[in-house]
Amino acid sequence: MSENTLLAVLWDMDGTLLDSEKIWDVAVAELSLELGRELTAEVRESTLGNSMRGALTKVFAHTGTEVTEESLKRGRDWLTDRVGTLFAEGIPWRPGAKDALQLARDMDLKTALVTNTERGLVENALETIGREYFDFTVSGDEVEEGKPHPAPYLRGASLLGLEPSSCLAVEDSPTGSLSAHRAGCSVLLVPSEVSVDARPGYVVRESLVGLTDAGFRSAWRDARPA
Repeated sequence: MSENTLLAVLWDMDGTLLDSEKIWDVAVAELSLELGRELTAEVRESTLGNSMRGALTKVFAHTGTEVTEESLKRGRDWLTDRVGTLFAEGIPWRPGAKDALQLARDMDLKTALVTNTERGLVENALETIGREYFDFTVSGDEVEEGKPHPAPYLRGASLLGLEPSSCLAVEDSPTGSLSAHRAGCSVLLVPSEVSVDARPGYVVRESLVGLTDAGFRSAWRDARPA
């Protein structure tokens, strides 16, 4: 059955369910200024969908900050504190996301949240999203490598007791989409901050607005290898 049936949806969080990348925009730009240099749009775009370590490494390279375990910890603590403060002020939904979450539940599909964001901030965001929509959640500090490594999506599928091939990953970024694809998931790509070209293994949709059960199933099927 698992070879021919969609059994689960694995959801990215930032930029897919929540319009939180704009919050990260503010925090990352402020960190860059703290480190002595204004953030450019190109550097910020390069960090989208990255793990915390990956994003910090790029900001440090931009600002001439030495990458050490100590500096990474300081940067992580600074960003976590700032983003947590901004999250507490409210996180807007991406268009159609809440209805799509409910639809997956109504279809009796298994679900997991798979994000590069670290656990403390995920718990904060779940106050907005709702824990009831997910059987499991995977955060960026709970896997050996973050996206674009396949580890986050492999863990999500494993926690659900499924093969990745029976899962549809819903993503917004090139980094996250590559992670899901490498793990063996079909990918429904709904770009938010940056455009992403269609490629084998991906189905691109402009928005989650109006997504139907048939849309979920066709995206999973059409993104599968021939």
